[in-house]
Amino acid sequence: MFVTRRAGSLIWSVGARQKHTLPDLPYEYSALEPVISRDIMSLHHSKHHATYVNNLNAAEEKLAQAQAKADTNTILSLLSAIKFNGGGHVNHSIFWLNLSPCKTKPSCELSEAVEKDFGSWENMKNQLAAASVGVQGSGWGWLGYNKQMKKLQIATCQNQDPLEATTGIVPLFGIDVWEHAYYLQYKNVRADYVKAIFDVANWEDVSARYNKALN
Repeated sequence: MFVTRRAGSLIWSVGARQKHTLPDLPYEYSALEPVISRDIMSLHHSKHHATYVNNLNAAEEKLAQAQAKADTNTILSLLSAIKFNGGGHVNHSIFWLNLSPCKTKPSCELSEAVEKDFGSWENMKNQLAAASVGVQGSGWGWLGYNKQMKKLQIATCQNQDPLEATTGIVPLFGIDVWEHAYYLQYKNVRADYVKAIFDVANWEDVSARYNKALN
C-alpha cells in the first residue's frame, strides 16, 4: 500500500498488495493491569483492531478492482473507508508498542528535547493530557515530532485520522481516547484514564521513534 498526502487529504494507491495482519502484542492482555484491564485489552486488540484490519483489507481489494476498471466513482467512494480503517490499523499498531508493563526510561535525546520544547516532563504530560481529554467525541492525543519546525509538538486527531499522513507530524506517543479504550474500566471519566496511562508508557519505544524521526 502506498500513501500520498496531498493538500491535507489522502490519496491511496495499491500496488503489489499484501494483506494487512493483526500484530501480536509483546505482552499478555492482563500485563497492563491495574491501569488497563485484561477485558479492555482483549476487546480492544482482538475485536476493534482486528475489525480495522479486516475492513482495510476488504476496502483495498475493492479499490484494486476499481482501479483495474478505471472506475473513478468507486475509487473515490472507497477512500474514506481506507483512510478510517487504515488509520485505525496504523494508530493501534503504534499504541500497543507505546505501552509496556515494565518501567522504562526515555533516552537522553528525548529527555533533552522535552525539556527544551516544554520546559519539563510534567509540562509535557499536562499539555498532552489536557489535549487528549479535550478531544470532542472519539480520537487521539499525540506527542509528535514536527520535522519542519524541528521540535516536539502536541497534536490531536479526530476519529482514526493517522497523524503523519494528515498533518505531517511524526507520531511518537499516542493516547487512544475512543470510549472502547477505557469505558469498561473508567466509565465516562476520561481524565482518569489519560492520567493513568502514563504509568504504563513505554518511553524506550517513544525514544526509538524520536531518534528515527530525527534521521
